[in-house]
Amino acid sequence: MKPLVIRSPRHSPGGHHPERGVTMILVAVAMVAIIGMAIMSIDVVTLYLAREEAQRSADAAALAAARIISISGITGTATTATDASSWQNVCGTSGTATKIAQAVGTQSSVGRSAPTVTVQYTVKGSDSGGSTDCSTLTAGFAVNPSVIVQVKSVNLPTLFSRVWSRATNTVSATAVAEAYNPSNAGTFTTGDAVPVTPRCVKPWIVPNHEPGKALFVSVLDGTATIQNPGIQPNGTGNGGVIGETFALVADCKTVNCKHPSGLKDNPPKSPGANTLEYVPALLQGTPTAFPTCANDDVYQEAIGGCDQSTVYACGTASGSQVDLTFNPTGDTSEATQCLIHQQGGTGQDQLDPSVFPFQIKAGSRNPLITSGVITSSSSIVTVPIYDDNNSTSSPVPFTVDQPQVTIVGFLQVFVNSVVAGSGNVNVTVLNVAGCSTTDGSTTQSAAGTSPVPIRLITAQ
Repeated sequence: MKPLVIRSPRHSPGGHHPERGVTMILVAVAMVAIIGMAIMSIDVVTLYLAREEAQRSADAAALAAARIISISGITGTATTATDASSWQNVCGTSGTATKIAQAVGTQSSVGRSAPTVTVQYTVKGSDSGGSTDCSTLTAGFAVNPSVIVQVKSVNLPTLFSRVWSRATNTVSATAVAEAYNPSNAGTFTTGDAVPVTPRCVKPWIVPNHEPGKALFVSVLDGTATIQNPGIQPNGTGNGGVIGETFALVADCKTVNCKHPSGLKDNPPKSPGANTLEYVPALLQGTPTAFPTCANDDVYQEAIGGCDQSTVYACGTASGSQVDLTFNPTGDTSEATQCLIHQQGGTGQDQLDPSVFPFQIKAGSRNPLITSGVITSSSSIVTVPIYDDNNSTSSPVPFTVDQPQVTIVGFLQVFVNSVVAGSGNVNVTVLNVAGCSTTDGSTTQSAAGTSPVPIRLITAQ
């Protein structure tokens, strides 16, 4: 029998023995590369997470500094020529806003190490860069204060990359926040205006007349310029509106806001240097977040909680309505005591106006902290300002029970106390904002409780 011409490989007497095991070697080499990349990815992820931690810290720090600027009243001042020392106390190199930003920025670790925080201030749109001392900036800063915060962490620990390099790892993040006051904004800024659209305001509509002085904001030229800018710590200084203390008194004389003859009482006015009359707003919808001590009716709920539904359209004709059908004095007294935690005339947070920036000291009945200096308080509220005849002359009497009024701005005030039973609320002005119509851009919106909106511009 003749042998087969073609043999099956399994019958081959030879073989490729040198190639046996090559696959295992290739797999082993590949595993080294794969494990190396996996190990390196741990360090990459660690640095990425540290970067995110730095960004969150920068965002929070910038917003905290902007809020301090807002409640300090800088946006209601004139220029550095008259208020430079006040500005420096708030946003100088060792000012309150700077300290708060640094405290918030270092509150959390970045990559398991304490970061460094750099705080600078600038006029939005300026090409000159930032300054660590805002008192060196131009007057535009008072309208549009911008805060730049950089959070940086160096010498971050790594697990494996140190094998290839001894270079240290660094992560950093930058955030920019602003507090925007539209009053006279057209003089200093253009475009990207933030409309004055606060919510959660208190339903006390006051006239555009600073007690014993001129208007709060200009209503004749469309700029909404603050008529009496400046800061007066402890009631002294240049006599500006920021820091001024007066009483809000209900403009009602009998059972409701009508005269006994049935005629409507005059609109609220400024009867003296220390008094400003208010009328209750016509409330819409149901307030939220009100405590049980202020749930007698919608009006009390709006004072003790958050009036999110009522529209106070700033700068719009007939932007709100007044309700003259009841006397709000008793409700105002009860609900305001609930709001500020006042009991028997004591227990509420206290404002110390003897130094600037004004310090808020926790009251004995503060639900969160009962002593020490605080930066947030339920005693800080916003009330609408309405146009009472477009001039400094006598207000025009109301003729209907629920007249419409034009809101021209907002006051941010600190409620010092309320007189039980009378509804007289003692307040100190923290800031003023008017509705500027000279800057037509309304592409941005930042609704909130403050009349000076605070927002994060960008995270870099």
